Formats: sequence, C-alpha cells, structure tokens
Amino acid sequence: MTRKTAADLKRDAAIKALEFVEDGMKLGLGTGSTAEAFLEVLAPKVRGGLNIMGVPTSERTAQRCRELSIPLGSLEQLAPLDLTIDGADETDRSLNLIKGGGGAHLREKIVAISSKRMVVIADKSKLVRRLGKFPLPVEVIPYGKSTTLGRMRAAFAKLGYGDVAVTLREKDGEPFKTDSGNIVFDCAFGAIQNAPKLAAALDGITGVVEHGLFIGIASALVIAGPKGADVITRR
Repeated sequence: MTRKTAADLKRDAAIKALEFVEDGMKLGLGTGSTAEAFLEVLAPKVRGGLNIMGVPTSERTAQRCRELSIPLGSLEQLAPLDLTIDGADETDRSLNLIKGGGGAHLREKIVAISSKRMVVIADKSKLVRRLGKFPLPVEVIPYGKSTTLGRMRAAFAKLGYGDVAVTLREKDGEPFKTDSGNIVFDCAFGAIQNAPKLAAALDGITGVVEHGLFIGIASALVIAGPKGADVITRR
C-alpha cells in the first residue's frame, strides 16, 4: 500500500467534509492549505450544479475561489451562514483549536461565529492531547504595540506562564500585516494548561484585536489518517 502524503490526508478530510454540504447552503470558506484542499473538491460539485454561496475568510481564499469559479458573496449579505468549513493548526478532542498560522484568524473567527455550524478539517498530525505546541497567534493594533505586549506578558504571568517566548511575525524582513492591517505576535506556550481561561484573559486586553484560540466554536472535526477520515463531534 502506498503511504499517504500530508496532501493526500488533507484531500481525504476535504472529501469527507463535502458530506456536510447541502444544496442551497451559504458557506464560510476557510484559509490555509487544508481549506484550499476543500475548495478544490468543492469546485467540481459547483460546476456540476451544486448551488452554494461562499464567504471567504481572507483575500487569498477569495482569489482562489475566483480561480475555481466558486460563487462568493459578502458576510453582510449572507449571514447567518449555514456552515463554515476551515482547517486548524492544532485541535484537541474537545474541538478547541489554535488557528492563525496564516494570519487570517480574525476574519476566520468572525465568519465561524456568524455560522450555525463550524466543521474543522485536518490531518492526524493536528490532533493533540493539549494545545500549545503550535505558537498561539495574537493579532494586535500596530499603535502602541509594545504597551499591548506588556499587558499580554503581565496576563500570561498572572496565569502562571512566566517564560513565554513572544515573536513579532515578519514577512520579507518587515512586520507581517493581516488583511485588516494589524500585526501578529506568535506566543510559544509549549503547553496551554487552561485554554478557555487564557482566551478570556486575552479577550480583555486593550490593543488585542483577536487571538487564535477558538473555544466552543467548532461543532465537528474531520480528522484524516492512513485508514481514512473520521468525524468527531462535540459532546
């Protein structure tokens, strides 16, 4: 048997996720390599007559949808959405996520929260016992970023995370800018002891626009491994 590549597993998860899509749905369309695998299996269904409207979570996703002739509308026009399908950088079995490796987590969370359901697609490498090995992205307003970082560090210390390495994300030697014009701090926790508590603390910090912890948002997880794709639903 040929060993499946990471790309194969992403495609397997994407194909399984198609089972959640029904004719006439308004879909939130995620960002990242696994989400793009879903666009690639969705497009032939659309060409075959499947009637859907999509809301992209990033400019990159919007461009890929245009290339694949997937019809798009705005969130303002289409909300509430029936379903969002997106990937994750990490997920636990309680369907808590870390997202934002591509810097789209603000729009991804807005779209997911504006949907009746969120289905996460991932390969088995993304399923972890505890979140935190993947650095947590925190999107902040550029103005006063050092003061915001100071408040973040104080909050981390109060929760018992005293040695978190925080890195300003860069691209081509300059601070990375999100589609909304903000910057991103990547925070290496190693292990997050209480993800809901950390999320609540970040929510209360002035200057923080959004973070990559998605707590209680996903309703199902499609996880692909060598023997196929399984679905884990929220208990």
